Amino acid sequence: MTGSSWIDATRPSAARIYDYMLGGAHNFEADRLAAAAMLERFPDAAQAGHANRDFLRRTVTCCCELGITQFLDLGSGIPTAGNVHGIARRLRPEARVAYVDIEAVAVTHSRDVLAGDPLVSITQADLRDPADVLAAPGVAELLDFTRPVAVLAIAALHYVSHDENLPEIVAACRTALAPGSAFGMSHGSDDLDDPVAAHHMRELAAVMAQSANPAYIRSRVELTQALSGLRLLEPGLVDIRRWRTSSELPDTAVYGALGIVE
Repeated sequence: MTGSSWIDATRPSAARIYDYMLGGAHNFEADRLAAAAMLERFPDAAQAGHANRDFLRRTVTCCCELGITQFLDLGSGIPTAGNVHGIARRLRPEARVAYVDIEAVAVTHSRDVLAGDPLVSITQADLRDPADVLAAPGVAELLDFTRPVAVLAIAALHYVSHDENLPEIVAACRTALAPGSAFGMSHGSDDLDDPVAAHHMRELAAVMAQSANPAYIRSRVELTQALSGLRLLEPGLVDIRRWRTSSELPDTAVYGALGIVE
C-alpha cells in the first residue's frame, strides 16, 4: 500500500483500524498498533467489528425487503467483503449505493474498488454536515430523494463529538428523506447492565482519543433522542447482537436500530 503527501500514515484512523480488524489490507503500521492496543483493553473488539458487519447485513436486507433500492452509506470506510452494494444486490440487482467517508485513504481505495460501476459512487465528505453530503455530486446525481432512500450510519455517529448536536445531524438527514425511507445506525455505549463490557467500551474510547478520529460513547437516552421522529422497527434500540437475530454471545456494547420515515 502506498501513501501520498496528504495521507498521514503515522497517525491511526478509524477506517483503517476497522479494515484491519476485518482482515483487510488497506492499513498502516500505526493502525495495526492502535488495533493491538484496543484488543489489549477490549479483547472482544475484533468480534464486535464482525458483529457490526453482520448488523449491517441484516439492516440492508431488511431495507431491501421493504422495497428500498437506494442507499446512502455514511462513514462507509473501505468497502471490504460484505459491503452495502454487494448485500443489496442479492435481493435488489438494481440497487444504487452512494458511499461517503471523510478519510482520504478510504475514499481513494473505494474509488479503485468501485471503478466501472455506474450504480455506485464514493464521495469524500463530512457526515457532520448533512447539507454538504446531500448536495455532493456523487450523492445528488446518483440518488433520487423523491423516492425512499436508506441512510446508514453504521459505527459512524460515535465520531460526532459531544460538542456537536447529534439529534440535529440525524434530523437533517431525516427531513431530506421521502416517506418510506429508513435510517439505520449503530453506536458504542457504556450504558450497559454489564459493568465489565461498559469498562471495556470506555477503554476503547480512550484508545481512539489518540487517533485521527476520536470516538465518543453515548447513553441509551441520548441515542433514543437522536432517533426522535423515526418509527423504530422491532426490537427497537438494542445491542447489535440482539437485533433481529439470536445469539448466545455476549453483548458488544454497541447499540443498533433501524427507523422508518413516515
